[in-house]
Amino acid sequence: MPLIDMDALALHEFHDGLRGRFTEVNGKEVVADYGDALAEHRAMRESVAIIDLSFRSRLCALGADRQKFINGQVTNNVQALKTGEGCYAALVTNKGKIQTDLNVYCLANEILLDFEPALSDAVKDRLEKYVIAEDVQMVDVAPHYGLLSIQGPHATKAIESLQLGLTIPTKPFSLTSVQDQNLGEVYLMNQPRIGTIGFDLFVPSGAIAAVADKAIAAAKELGGRACGWNALEIARIEAGIPRFGVDMDETNLAPEAIESRAISYSKGCYIGQEVIARIRTYGQVAKSLRGLRFADDLKSFPVKGDKLFKGDKEVGYITSAIYSPAVNANIALGYVRKEANKIGEQLSLQMSEHASSAQIVELPFVKT
Repeated sequence: MPLIDMDALALHEFHDGLRGRFTEVNGKEVVADYGDALAEHRAMRESVAIIDLSFRSRLCALGADRQKFINGQVTNNVQALKTGEGCYAALVTNKGKIQTDLNVYCLANEILLDFEPALSDAVKDRLEKYVIAEDVQMVDVAPHYGLLSIQGPHATKAIESLQLGLTIPTKPFSLTSVQDQNLGEVYLMNQPRIGTIGFDLFVPSGAIAAVADKAIAAAKELGGRACGWNALEIARIEAGIPRFGVDMDETNLAPEAIESRAISYSKGCYIGQEVIARIRTYGQVAKSLRGLRFADDLKSFPVKGDKLFKGDKEVGYITSAIYSPAVNANIALGYVRKEANKIGEQLSLQMSEHASSAQIVELPFVKT
């Protein structure tokens, strides 16, 4: 049965048949794992993994002014995108604080926004607040399309095995589509969600189960498998990719977490642009997201909010922490103040019951 008081995953029965075990993310039901998260993580790293991300939020901007309007709302340069291109961006307040991050795709007649689950209403309200005379309409398309993410070194082969007639998009955030007489319009986005090789496949809701079944069968032929949320989170943290609601939220300025990927300093004005530009002009942010590696004898894992110290001075805090199978180390993401966040800096970690050492390291994490 779906988890009580949560929005059930559309393919709950399908995943239940695969012995999926369920959890929740932002009140949305997701597959936690299929019984062996470490094997699923290994498949994602070494072969190919199929992940059902249909629970994520998806809005489409329609209307003649859609591109200009969205460009004036987000941190990256959407105006420069051609049909078939996309970018990573953030929606921020007029004070530069993050409201959500977004994958932005320029389709032929609409702009697709893909973002964290359970935020559709808030993001739709935020965008519509600034529609004045523009020809723009925001539509929730999540009920109409499912999302399968295909991640790993054999992802391209798995997609080709589906024989959908899709051209493989070669650049990150680029996309292709095909009109299938049985499935409807299918979209394929180059989206390496763990920093390696990966794609997102958007399929009409009525066909998503059939495509998921075929994709998992193709993955198994290549030594891969269906993969749940737990393995994806491990791989995400290993890649040093922050997640909104965990590693960044509305208390964070966008440059603290996603400056190198999500912010254009050469585009025109957008909501929050003045604050973000002023930060760049007059100095760094007070703190930045960093990768942290802990001592091998760590007795227990830190939790979100555990403090980092340089000597007797508090200089930061943890957001995500895991044991990494790929790196064979205890690692975390966290914020560290600018006076103590250089690569190689040695810090101490204070937890509720004991302390440990932490070193700031380059992202993504690598095995040493």
